[in-house]
Amino acid sequence: MARIAVIGAGSWGTALSMVLADNGHSVSLWTHREDLANDINERQQNEQYLQGVKLPESIQATTSLETVLEDVHTCILAIPTKALREVLRQMIPALTKELCWVHALKGIEPGTYLRPSEIVRAEIPDHFRKDVAVLSGPSHAEEVCERKPTTVVIAAARMETSTFVQDLFMNDVFRVYTNADFVGVELGGALKNIIALGAGISDGLGYGDNAKAALITRGLAEISRLGSRLGGNPLTFSGLTGMGDLIATCTSVHSRNWKAGYLLGSGHSPEETLSQMKMVVEGVRTTEAVYQLASERDVDMPITRAIYDVWFKEKEAKVAVDELMSRDRRREMELFGEEPF
Repeated sequence: MARIAVIGAGSWGTALSMVLADNGHSVSLWTHREDLANDINERQQNEQYLQGVKLPESIQATTSLETVLEDVHTCILAIPTKALREVLRQMIPALTKELCWVHALKGIEPGTYLRPSEIVRAEIPDHFRKDVAVLSGPSHAEEVCERKPTTVVIAAARMETSTFVQDLFMNDVFRVYTNADFVGVELGGALKNIIALGAGISDGLGYGDNAKAALITRGLAEISRLGSRLGGNPLTFSGLTGMGDLIATCTSVHSRNWKAGYLLGSGHSPEETLSQMKMVVEGVRTTEAVYQLASERDVDMPITRAIYDVWFKEKEAKVAVDELMSRDRRREMELFGEEPF
């Protein structure tokens, strides 16, 4: 039994806290909102993010970073990527020893193009950082809280860290694999959110299963293309953090990225769409970052480019799809040294 800090009391941070509590650990859960901390501590619930879920009493919430980090050896980060730098900087004065950092974020920072693990390494001094790991895979918080079978991946620079974190989380309904491809695991989790926006747009336009199947498959080609260019193993993208996460995020009503795309495809503006979302839609910010990165690296990502145009250039969704369908002829796979995709 260990005391573990979880930073972020949204749906995913709360779900991961439940997994750790089920495994016998004492969880200190941080939120910046006092009303949310009171809801968790006094009623063992988080009604804003997970309605009807009863939380274990071994999860205690706090708004104090000093309290959440007291006597812990591992810190789980489950906040939106856009808030990561600010929260990490707030945490530094409260740190007193070396910790194992595990992030469960799925995004890329616009401008710097840094992955969450790189932001952690940039902000947290070496003497407070034992190692950094990433947890990713097809895992809707709602189903994790219902203890439905879920399978995820852990990656870290050192295998002993991966197996340590694997043991923290793994149980009979939450299966954890390790993967040595840190870059690929992070990128797969981030890039799939872009394609989920596209899947939602397709469904909002009423285009059906054929279109969505094509979008998921060609989206995976884009993820693999950029991910490989950035150092990821192409095989990683056919696994849980690539194809697995794509399937879950592109086909489920639990997916906030799919829902945002669906609203957009149904005729809502980007501003109207985001105003109706209760939680952060990571795919929007990631689309911006990846569009810019792909342009700089000269990586062809037509689906990403189309979604960027719809979100940030006010292009009509139907026009963007028509342009995708009318592109020049291509081979599906790279053959005999010819240009792929």
